[in-house]
Amino acid sequence: MSILEALILGVVQGITEFLPISSTAHIVIASLLLNLRFPGLVMEIFLHLASVLAVIIYFRHDLAQIIKGFFAYIRYRNPHDKVSFIFSLYIILATIITGVLGVVLTDFIDESLKTPPVIAFSLVVTGSLLIFIERFHRFGDKNEATMGLKDTFIVALGQTLAVIPGISRSGSTLVAALWTGLNRETAVRFSFLLAIPVILGSTVLMVKDLEPGLVAEIGLFPLFIAFVASFIFSIIGIIWLIDFLEKSRLIYFAVYCYVLAAFVYFFLDRSLIIDL
Repeated sequence: MSILEALILGVVQGITEFLPISSTAHIVIASLLLNLRFPGLVMEIFLHLASVLAVIIYFRHDLAQIIKGFFAYIRYRNPHDKVSFIFSLYIILATIITGVLGVVLTDFIDESLKTPPVIAFSLVVTGSLLIFIERFHRFGDKNEATMGLKDTFIVALGQTLAVIPGISRSGSTLVAALWTGLNRETAVRFSFLLAIPVILGSTVLMVKDLEPGLVAEIGLFPLFIAFVASFIFSIIGIIWLIDFLEKSRLIYFAVYCYVLAAFVYFFLDRSLIIDL
């Protein structure tokens, strides 16, 4: 793999991973349009690890507060730490639900579904969900202290939809969180923090399927370039999305999803089965 190919894949993965527009769809499109060879699990692992590292660093203070509060409440039962403790349990519970359902549903995601028409349809679904939550649903005011188990379960179900090719994980999770009545700040925070264990878990599962020699075949330097690019642009994507949601509306992402869906459906080979 060339340095330029690794750089392109890293940039595309990083900038789209946390935006509600499906990073999978963009990686596929970039690979097809530029005739890039996407080298399977090795590159995917490096790209995902870079994105997770970006979330961890950006939300490091939130993570430190949650982890500290979790253990402090277990030890001292201080009411001040109860919110962090409960919020930690919600993240763990949502991760378990997503993991179990994801493993089950993955067995039903047949290779024949991994085609441009399916990805195009999934992008339309993502866009429609964003429009629904923006235009036809009243935003709530729940936060970490007032959300409950039902909210957690619904968000976990939303996140599970991302096993379908072309469905945005961040988009479906964010829509589910807003639909339960979480305010925007809490919905975004919950979505990003959930990404850490979910992406790490899926990455760990990929490692066992690695074939010996793939790292050497791709080259350590291209992998390093892809990792750095994905990390930098993941940080940019996180900052930009949070700032965007404070000032603008999700409907713009919906329009983008529709345009991209039309491009995928009408201009990519419909008979192509994509190795995701």
